[in-house]
Amino acid sequence: MPEPTEQDIRERAHRLWEQAGKPTGREDEFWQAAEQELRNKDKSDPMRTPDTL
Repeated sequence: MPEPTEQDIRERAHRLWEQAGKPTGREDEFWQAAEQELRNKDKSDPMRTPDTL
């Protein structure tokens, strides 16, 4: 799976922000959480093979 795009991260961060009750001043926190989550998602993919690493 390719690296998450900026749009992927933005959409996930927005969902996390909404789930947290839309707090102000924590944009960076949600961006970083979304980015980490999406990057780790690839690492936990059960379909990973040596060809797709």
